[in-house]
Amino acid sequence: MTDDLADVRFAIDAVDAQVVRLLADRERLVRRAAAFKTDEQGVRAPARVEAVIGKVRALAAGAGASPDVVERVYRAMIGAFVELELAEHHDSLKRNQ
Repeated sequence: MTDDLADVRFAIDAVDAQVVRLLADRERLVRRAAAFKTDEQGVRAPARVEAVIGKVRALAAGAGASPDVVERVYRAMIGAFVELELAEHHDSLKRNQ
């Protein structure tokens, strides 16, 4: 099998489409979880973040991925979802005033 850069990029694009679908699934779940959280500390949940990071580092190692890269990606993703949740909580508080 001969790969060239175009083939590799095509495969990357296919993986990206899967990742985006999975991120959409994760966002829906994050939004559902947000309904159970009553304050900013509940949203930020530093202990939960560290538990998730430990879990995905182990998963990365088992999958042959760099645990450091996976951790950085997850920290960025979790940070973005925390911002989303905080914005929703803020909007919810404004609506309920």
